Amino acid sequence: MNFPDNLRYTKDHEWVSLNGNVATVGITDFAQSELGDIVFVEVETVGKALGHGEIFGTVEAVKTVSDLFLPVAGTITELNPALAGSPELVNTDPYGEGWMIKMTVSNPAEVEALMDAAGYKAIVG
Repeated sequence: MNFPDNLRYTKDHEWVSLNGNVATVGITDFAQSELGDIVFVEVETVGKALGHGEIFGTVEAVKTVSDLFLPVAGTITELNPALAGSPELVNTDPYGEGWMIKMTVSNPAEVEALMDAAGYKAIVG
């Protein structure tokens, strides 16, 4: 399992990378391995302001559909356009080309309050 040190993590297996007040969000290597082959990512919340923990979309794998939870409050500004034709990028490159959304964060301090790589690794083993 890969848990980059430069990211922050949630107990719901999302990761966040913050650049100024713009966050990139995806699911972790652990989450994609548990889900199996990703066949579809649906996000219908672009342009909407959501609170921490609200559902921003779903990820569909061969055997299951899972909700995606917003790790911090803010406004979703973009869905990764590459996922429409290649949802498997979430499996092959969860921290790179397989990112899911970009968002404007309401309070950047919320990102710092999330788990670091060591904290996340401790909860997933």
